[in-house]
Amino acid sequence: MQLYRSHVLVCGGTGCHSSGSDDVIKVFNEELERHKLQDEVKVIRTGCFGLCEVGPIVIVYPEGAFYSRIKAEDVPEIVSEHLLKGRIVTRLLYHDAVHEDETAKSLDEMGFYKKQKRVALRHCGVIDPENIDEYIAFDGYKALGKVLTEMKPEEVIDTIKASGLRGRGGAGFPAGLKWEFTAKAEGDKKYVCCNADEGDPGAFMDRSILEGDPHSLLEAMTIAGYAVGADQGYIYVRAEYPIAVKRLSIAIDQAKEYGLLGDNIFGTDFSFDIGIRLGAGAFVCGEETALMSSIEGYRGEPRPRPPFPAQKGVFGKPTLLNNVETYANITKIILDGPEKFKEIGTEKSKGTKVFALGGNINNTGLVEIPMGTTLREIVYEIGGGIPGGKKFKAAQTGGPSGGCIPAEHLDTPIDYDSLMEIGSMMGSGGLIVMDEDNCMVDIARFFLEFTVEESCGKCSPCRIGTKRMLEILNRITSGKGEEGDIEKLETLAKNISASALCGLGQTAPNPVLSTLKYFRDEYEAHIRDKKCPAGVCQALLKYVIVEEKCKGCGLCAKSCPVNAISGERKSPFKIDEDVCIKCGACMSKCPFRAIEKK
Repeated sequence: MQLYRSHVLVCGGTGCHSSGSDDVIKVFNEELERHKLQDEVKVIRTGCFGLCEVGPIVIVYPEGAFYSRIKAEDVPEIVSEHLLKGRIVTRLLYHDAVHEDETAKSLDEMGFYKKQKRVALRHCGVIDPENIDEYIAFDGYKALGKVLTEMKPEEVIDTIKASGLRGRGGAGFPAGLKWEFTAKAEGDKKYVCCNADEGDPGAFMDRSILEGDPHSLLEAMTIAGYAVGADQGYIYVRAEYPIAVKRLSIAIDQAKEYGLLGDNIFGTDFSFDIGIRLGAGAFVCGEETALMSSIEGYRGEPRPRPPFPAQKGVFGKPTLLNNVETYANITKIILDGPEKFKEIGTEKSKGTKVFALGGNINNTGLVEIPMGTTLREIVYEIGGGIPGGKKFKAAQTGGPSGGCIPAEHLDTPIDYDSLMEIGSMMGSGGLIVMDEDNCMVDIARFFLEFTVEESCGKCSPCRIGTKRMLEILNRITSGKGEEGDIEKLETLAKNISASALCGLGQTAPNPVLSTLKYFRDEYEAHIRDKKCPAGVCQALLKYVIVEEKCKGCGLCAKSCPVNAISGERKSPFKIDEDVCIKCGACMSKCPFRAIEKK
């Protein structure tokens, strides 16, 4: 085995890939050859490091130098200075990755990573996801070997039950119980499926695991197959994840070549195979029965339950279904034991949770935190606070099925039960931060618009009810709201929740209900005062020229596309509200900030 004095890890996740990380890798290899360092320094394409906002990311070991926003043209300097002469290029380091004496910080010392605990993401950003040997070097497939040679299926299930692991797809159902139900179900054929159809706006947790650590999913699904008595697995992944699909395919081929998938794994009589099924991006296919219909080749529509998938799932056979993050915890539980896993988290929510942190936050990216970490810690310590020092207003968890958490609940611990108590939910792990410039009525309208667009249309409450709710919200945000609209929204929301066919339809009104609960005054302002307190809803805006600030330059009048502004030079100008289309062009052109939005 060849030894190298330095390793250059370059993020190959979707975010960094789209920012040009492939070009960075190419130039690194060219420059190393030019300096004759190709036998001393190895360049490795890894999965996501998490801090997506500052990509492409390059980490050089053994120093641990964390370079951010690296372009291809920066590479020659890193090679000539750092890799050839041993001088870290401090100007290219991430601002929080360097000590006062200009030495590089370790990842654990950086604010973004300090409070994180990586379990599901433990290999992401560490190994080459397209090289099975690197996965094996980090105890890969060791858990599978232990299970097949030392444990009975019921012992595996008991271990998962003892860990307290709950499903990370949203509902938080105990994973061990689901495995037990499937194992006890009668059937000559059983299946193990993985839900990798990540449809929540802003969510990319599962994608990052698939791209950065695909073998952990394959190993866990194979263990699950042994535990429940299945010999076939399916990964349902959206086609919009081309990098994830490619690396999954490579991983499956490699595992088969090594005898870790297929017939007689580890020389035992246990056989298991995994196939990939591509989804077309329908949000409803994140619902378990709709997903299974799609795997079978039918239209992705939910089915009535019972029977549950554990009794009658794919092709009418008992089926185990977990999402990517749930499976990503399995091998760690098997190797370290359930007690070790239970040490992390809260009494009823064990382990860690991965969140896609986005919105109005300084550190956008992927975070994995112990259950029970407060929202305040996530926003201000891990997330680095809100840009421009603006005031935190709310955080949306659970995507279109979740709810908004207001500032008064900033110290709420993030776990399944605590979030349910305040009218939100864990969901798959999207966490969108909003500040004082966000209109909560508009936020509710955005999520409901998404749900209406993605509804499969099978049941009337979801197909018609959500559309009626959206019509009311559109009316409110356009300044045509009426007394009684709030009550209509609440009635519709309760009826939809009580009568929709699937979980997605039942939770569709949640963004409206949670914003009504905590931000009812904003709804009332839109309806009664015809004002948007946040200044977001265009139809309710009013542009006013402040006479004391106006110098009469006339730039605003020149920029107005409908000639709504008039006045004499060197005298205050005026805006005709009846003509104004509220485009904001005048405000952007005024050099004296004399135009205000009210």
